[in-house]
Amino acid sequence: MEEDARKFLERALESLASAESDLTGGRYNSCANRCYYACFQAAVSALLRANIAPTGDWGHDFVRSRFGGTLINRRHLYPSTLKDALPDLFFLRQRADYVADGVSRTIAARALHRTQTFVQAVRETD
Repeated sequence: MEEDARKFLERALESLASAESDLTGGRYNSCANRCYYACFQAAVSALLRANIAPTGDWGHDFVRSRFGGTLINRRHLYPSTLKDALPDLFFLRQRADYVADGVSRTIAARALHRTQTFVQAVRETD
């Protein structure tokens, strides 16, 4: 599981780099999309390191509930300030991907800051 955890953290860092580039390049919807996936991939890495895995695929509901419920609420491995990051960024990604108005620069920048904090917290716990 450790090797898989490392691979997912590498993907999270790649998605984070894409989000940073997208914000700089004015691609705010893409930035929001990459922010969610950076956090999702970091959360998968954290779950794997905690020996938590689904019986099938890494579903979004599974990852969001287990990261917040198990790693934050029960085990206190991460600050409670991260608890709503995955659900909030999931809904922002949906807005960016499926709503005509999309995401503004200000909202994308806030999402990026939140994502940087989330990914850094997972890296520090590694």
